[in-house]
Amino acid sequence: MLGLHFFNPVPLMKLVEVVRTILTGDPAVSTAIEWVRALGKTPVQTKDSTAFIVNRLLVPYLLDAIRVYESGLASLEDIDAAMKLGCGYPMGPFTLLDLVGLDTTMYVAEVMFEEFREPRYAPPPLLKRMVIAGQLGRKTGKGFYRYTAT
Repeated sequence: MLGLHFFNPVPLMKLVEVVRTILTGDPAVSTAIEWVRALGKTPVQTKDSTAFIVNRLLVPYLLDAIRVYESGLASLEDIDAAMKLGCGYPMGPFTLLDLVGLDTTMYVAEVMFEEFREPRYAPPPLLKRMVIAGQLGRKTGKGFYRYTAT
């Protein structure tokens, strides 16, 4: 038994986390890695733990961006531009949050906070308020930014 964590949008994203459980044998991992590569994807191995690799690092980054904005340090646009231009990210944290969905981000953060009880995983108040208000990002036309139907 093992897990494969694909990233959205699946046709575009190359990464697949290959998740080894306490029951996973080496032959299963090897077979999964070969299959992922045959799909034209890049496998990385991780143990079975809440959030695996990417979300364990990404979610605190996104939540910290919200906290920085809440504190009044900078505008959404400036935070997004700073992370794109200063770190070479393809999009800023607020653009990414709106794309992923604020409700999805909050759910993942709550699961991580429940598991680890670390403050860095606790959803900030602004995120909670926006989700309650139905401002979920691109899928609702408003999140941190406004979107118009095309």
